Amino acid sequence: MPSSVNKVILVGRLGKDPEVKYTQGGTPVARFSLATDEVWKDQGGEKQQRTEWHNIVAWNKLAEICGQYLNKGKLVYIEGRLQTRSWEDKDGNKRNTTEVRCDNMVMLSGKPEETRSEKGAAAAASSDSSTEPGITDDDIPF
Repeated sequence: MPSSVNKVILVGRLGKDPEVKYTQGGTPVARFSLATDEVWKDQGGEKQQRTEWHNIVAWNKLAEICGQYLNKGKLVYIEGRLQTRSWEDKDGNKRNTTEVRCDNMVMLSGKPEETRSEKGAAAAASSDSSTEPGITDDDIPF
């Protein structure tokens, strides 16, 4: 059994279209923001809502799929892990950011004009390209 676990599961909407760039070695990387909402009633019975924004990064084939099929407002399921990186800004200040490194993405909302077969082909993507055979849109519980 592992001594630690770094696992993130999010369902939310894209805040902007993914931005796909290529590293100097030609590896694709996609970055986008994802909004998740928490809704509750306060002591007075009033509905309250809080939105959390998450920075998502996907690599390789998954990055290309995100760039091709995702856009602002789409509902997606994201699996991954937290990763913190550091860099120096233009003024020489050290900066840190924590992102979700995406390992798996499932589109939960598609274009209305997509046919069922197009949706099934593009609905799920994984960074390791090992997908479960026989899973269709009808198998997804939400």
